[in-house]
Amino acid sequence: MSLGDHLEELRMRLIYALAGILVCAVLGLIFGSKIIAFIEIPYISVMGHEARLQILAPADGFISYMKIALVAGFIFSSPWVFYHLWMFVAAGLYPKEKQYVYLAAPFSAGLFIAGAAFFIFVIAPITLKFFVKFNQSALGVSSQFTFQSYISFITGLMLIFGLAFQTPMAIFFLNRTGLVSLKTLRSSRKYVVLIIFIVAAVATPSPDAISQITLAVPLWLLFELGILLSYMASRKRKSPHSH
Repeated sequence: MSLGDHLEELRMRLIYALAGILVCAVLGLIFGSKIIAFIEIPYISVMGHEARLQILAPADGFISYMKIALVAGFIFSSPWVFYHLWMFVAAGLYPKEKQYVYLAAPFSAGLFIAGAAFFIFVIAPITLKFFVKFNQSALGVSSQFTFQSYISFITGLMLIFGLAFQTPMAIFFLNRTGLVSLKTLRSSRKYVVLIIFIVAAVATPSPDAISQITLAVPLWLLFELGILLSYMASRKRKSPHSH
């Protein structure tokens, strides 16, 4: 494809993806109260059923509600968005390489949703519990979170974890298309671990070590999973029974 064709393909895919996000964001507005109840699960599990988030400024509730609808729209539309993202990638590949793209699109969406859910059900309660106990024991103050700060914290890390869970697919795709070899992936392991911790430190919205470590460790495990998937695929291709 020419540069003009690539740009036109990109424009079309972006329009389709944004349209899907917009439609799902409208659904997020409609079902906002149910989504908020879901997002509050970690907060209630740590603070108790009687705990309530606070709103300090008149517009904070409205702004946070809009943010929730937009993030929910992106998560709900992730299968559609990743499909068009990978289809744009496929437009510049050879036919033999495109088979991996058709497999990557649904797995990317599944990994994104899994990453967001992993944060909500596993990481968020651990992180919140640490903050509450630290505030109480080290500072001698009780924790009273505002609605806006809590929503920003949760939705931001949900998106980060969802994107971070794309690591295995990215590694597998780079390996299967011949851009990065298994030997290179293995030999660069120690440098990748260092980069992962740097990325976790920059990506997390709050500068605490707990959030950074809880993002860095899954990222490292996902990197190892990507290497494992690439190794299994290479063995299958070399098998005398494979076609």
